[in-house]
Amino acid sequence: MQRRDFFKKAGVASLALGTGTGTAGIKTVRADTTYKWKMVTTWPKNFPGLGTGANRLAALIGEMSGDHIQVKVYGAKELVPAFEVFDAVAQDTAEMGHGAAYYWKSKNEAG
Repeated sequence: MQRRDFFKKAGVASLALGTGTGTAGIKTVRADTTYKWKMVTTWPKNFPGLGTGANRLAALIGEMSGDHIQVKVYGAKELVPAFEVFDAVAQDTAEMGHGAAYYWKSKNEAG
């Protein structure tokens, strides 16, 4: 019987210890920050098919992030010329680019 009493007391003690310290290291994180990103595209604004795909992607990113990431889409020539999208993203002029990979084939040595 002493052995069972020992395990009961040890179990209760570990449960009490676990609940007391289990939440001590957890911090509540609130995502109050809103990020405003620019997406430059190689397509004209609202171009059927490819341009509307960029708009849909921007809307999905906003929706999935709970509007903490807001993406504004810039068509070709609104912020940068169409074939400079890759460079604009590489130089941090914009956070995102939307275009066809074959436009910057010369940027990849393997290409």
